[in-house]
Amino acid sequence: MWKVIIADDEKLICRLIEALVDWDALGMEIVGKAENGLEALDMVRDLRPHLLITDIRMPGCDGLDLIRQARELSPEIEIVIISGYAHFEYAQTAIAYGVGNYILKPVNQAELNKTLQKIILRLEERGHRERQAGGDGGQSAPQRLREELIRDLLDGKREFTPAELAQAYQFHTQGRQLQTFLLKLDLEGDELSSPARAIIRQKAEEMFQAAVLPACEEGALYLWNFAGYGLLAYPPGEEDRVRRSLRELLNQLQANKSLFGPVEFTIGLGPAIQEIRELADSMDSAQLAAAERLIEGRGRMLEGVPPGSDLPRQAILTRYTKLVDHGIELLDRETLRLAREGLRAGLLAVPKVRGREIFELVLDAGKVFALRAGAGDGAAQVFQRQCRQRGRMELLFQALEELHTQTLQELRERQESETARPIRMAKQFIQENYGRNITLEDVCGAAGFSPAYFSALFKKETGEGFSKYLTQVRINRAKELLRETGLSVAQVCEAVGYSDRKHFTQTFHKMTGVNPAEFRRLYG
Repeated sequence: MWKVIIADDEKLICRLIEALVDWDALGMEIVGKAENGLEALDMVRDLRPHLLITDIRMPGCDGLDLIRQARELSPEIEIVIISGYAHFEYAQTAIAYGVGNYILKPVNQAELNKTLQKIILRLEERGHRERQAGGDGGQSAPQRLREELIRDLLDGKREFTPAELAQAYQFHTQGRQLQTFLLKLDLEGDELSSPARAIIRQKAEEMFQAAVLPACEEGALYLWNFAGYGLLAYPPGEEDRVRRSLRELLNQLQANKSLFGPVEFTIGLGPAIQEIRELADSMDSAQLAAAERLIEGRGRMLEGVPPGSDLPRQAILTRYTKLVDHGIELLDRETLRLAREGLRAGLLAVPKVRGREIFELVLDAGKVFALRAGAGDGAAQVFQRQCRQRGRMELLFQALEELHTQTLQELRERQESETARPIRMAKQFIQENYGRNITLEDVCGAAGFSPAYFSALFKKETGEGFSKYLTQVRINRAKELLRETGLSVAQVCEAVGYSDRKHFTQTFHKMTGVNPAEFRRLYG
């Protein structure tokens, strides 16, 4: 039995939820009912339920805090939010914690039962995967084999036979027409959390199964990162029906985007085909069609790959590179801004520039900058990921600006660190050798700089000259020895690098206001 906990500060709501569902028939058992968040959290900790049904606002520990802590205790727990607060910010926060089930009061019996049935399917599927991982020898589900087909297509496999599709992937094409498509998800703001992405993928999969699969004989949707790659098979003559179903999928996603957060959806269609050998090309076309959202706008179903423009790509990139080199050399933000503006102006000056051309040029500009600036692979990878998640030209340039700004800051810090390095080396040398007669030339030799340059650099970085710094180190060490040891003044004098006791005493008095013997009587 799947274990369930219900948490609501209204007892009537708890009883209503209990009464609206035939729990035995679903294979579920209510193992606890809590009237506040803290009580519910204790139950989650002690009873380890499979499902938590909770209100958003409760005394002690509100629903959102309960969800967060319940996830920490039991990452696999399924959660349903039931609340009278019909504000999307609550749902969006819940999505960030990995909750995709949000039901408003008054609770609708059919909606509640439908939600529970979906959760049971997920629980059963998870259990099946765990059993497979344990080595029960079970066969992969057809849906997963079809997703494997899409992954192979994306990985570059381009040759298939009808028999291979049927046997290896359980995808039957005989006498059917094929349709590829790309469902593209774009972000408007910061990156979504992993649980939020998982919920969006889950909802997209559910809507795909409800809106698209009934119009086809077979189909698969492989969701990876911020894209869903789809493949459909249907009888010839049903193309319009399939296209309507894909448009319905897009409409449903768009209607729910305020729930998902800062996400926009677009569908790119590949050409409908009957020949298996055209499958990979059709998928490529779907991706290129989706790239046109940079020009045509998001929230649309796009198809066809328009011819390329007369974009002078190399000339634009060459001008950009020259400015970038200058900006990197001077560590100048304004020069890099001019490089970006030149890149943008070059793109906008071309009639009928294509979305894919904009994307590829901005991506190449980021790669060129990262290479010339010596940025690490991590920065370049973050930039490329951001570009793939952004469906507007201005957001691509925003990602490029972020790359420029962050790398410029790192270069400045690196330069400052390199400038400070010989100073650190000099200070370390002084700390290790203050007890002997050392000179500026000795320190310069250790740091690897000429005396004239190093002396000016040392004063600029530390605010004082070499001799004064050395004296401070020696007198500070002498104070420690006078306080903490029984060494005589003469021995202390020698230990900190002075051969003349009179000179040592005068210097000590000048810096502390007392002579060494008096210092020991006062502080020793």
